[in-house]
Amino acid sequence: MPANSWPDKDYNELNPHYSMFAEMSANNSLESQESQDFCIPSRFQSRRRKAALVLTIVWSGTIALHLVSWGSLFVLGLAALVGLHSLVIVFAKPNSINREMEGDLPFVSLLVAAKNEELVISNLVNNLCNLEYPSGKYEVWIVDDNSSDKTPQLLCSLSDKYEHLKVFRRQPGASGGKSGALNQVLPLTKGEVVAVFDADAQVSSDVLLRTIPLFQRDTVGAVQLRKEIANVSTNFWTKSQMAEMAVDTFFQERRSLKGGIGELRGNGQFVRRKALYSCGGWNEETITDDLDLTLRLHLDKWDIECVFYPVVKEEGVTNAISLWHQRNRWAEGGYQRYLDYWDLIVRNRMGTWKTFEVLINFVLIQYIIPTAAIPDLLMAIARHRLPILSPLTSMTVTISFLGMFVGLKRIYQSKGLRTSYFILLLESLRGILYMFHWIVVISSSTARMSVRPKRLKWVKTLRQGSN
Repeated sequence: MPANSWPDKDYNELNPHYSMFAEMSANNSLESQESQDFCIPSRFQSRRRKAALVLTIVWSGTIALHLVSWGSLFVLGLAALVGLHSLVIVFAKPNSINREMEGDLPFVSLLVAAKNEELVISNLVNNLCNLEYPSGKYEVWIVDDNSSDKTPQLLCSLSDKYEHLKVFRRQPGASGGKSGALNQVLPLTKGEVVAVFDADAQVSSDVLLRTIPLFQRDTVGAVQLRKEIANVSTNFWTKSQMAEMAVDTFFQERRSLKGGIGELRGNGQFVRRKALYSCGGWNEETITDDLDLTLRLHLDKWDIECVFYPVVKEEGVTNAISLWHQRNRWAEGGYQRYLDYWDLIVRNRMGTWKTFEVLINFVLIQYIIPTAAIPDLLMAIARHRLPILSPLTSMTVTISFLGMFVGLKRIYQSKGLRTSYFILLLESLRGILYMFHWIVVISSSTARMSVRPKRLKWVKTLRQGSN
């Protein structure tokens, strides 16, 4: 075994109990030791019952809106609230961000959980091991999660080439998926900032020099880079994903500028070690570790900065079936966190502005409206009227279109590419058409969660690799 490789038997388990929940449990009316210590699995039980209750409330509430006289006025009021919030976000003026590091550069640990990644692992390692950052100030850890292809052999060869590359090998039967892999290697790392990348990631050589200075603000717990589709020219699906990432980062960046909710996206996420430990590391009881960590960081009073530049490139899925499976996992994992932490959200642990954004921009727009689409349509047909939620839906589509248009324009300008407003208009329309798949994904996944539990497993996106 090479000198810079480690077996998993040296692993010291990360304490899963984190301070915020310990504080909550201490104030709990239950006096049992289990409650005071906060046994993490207890929070993640009964998801199916919670989902069924929410589904019942959404369906019955939507039907009730059709039956009461003030239903339309209530929806119009919500649409106006969403519109006002969107205006505040869209016109948020960027603060002067200091991208120059004052003082010594902190040590950074780059982590990648890899399983059967022979097509992309060499490109990734060559990329991450040649960054413009002092070689003695960063390390690259690849967690080989019991790969059955040529990944172990390639990593063995690469570890001889790069001194600061370290390979951690998980054994068969290791649990926790990607979260388990990251938690297992975390005690062996020493970076003040921990960055997580997917195996197909590619970044610019100055990514650390442009990102690490953002942590000079003490309240910043994490930074998320914009994800860029590397194989964007492949087909309709990849081109649409580029537009999706553009509008997503546009609004994430603007929300973080106003002290609101920025979200982690898994690939290209940088987390302060102190913040990571304060909220218990990566949750092994969720299927979307990044979205779960996002909410826990905000609940623990950390900010997440989302930046348009630099970017992290990754492969987009190239067909409808792969997209369906990927987005269902994202939707279900995103929904799980609200079922798991709803009590902490309503206690306003994040502060009024962040709580407002979670309830309006995420819970209402991303989950309740798509889930209510079916009963709304059925009642509209039965009563021979337009769907009562039309104002909210129209407002959401309009705002998304504007954000997509501006985001795409910004991408083209950064690359020095000149394109007409007509082309940007067409690409934004294509992106909006593509985004309607989320209505089907959200409505089906929220309904499915109410009748059967999800088997937690790490579902790896298939890579195409490069020639």
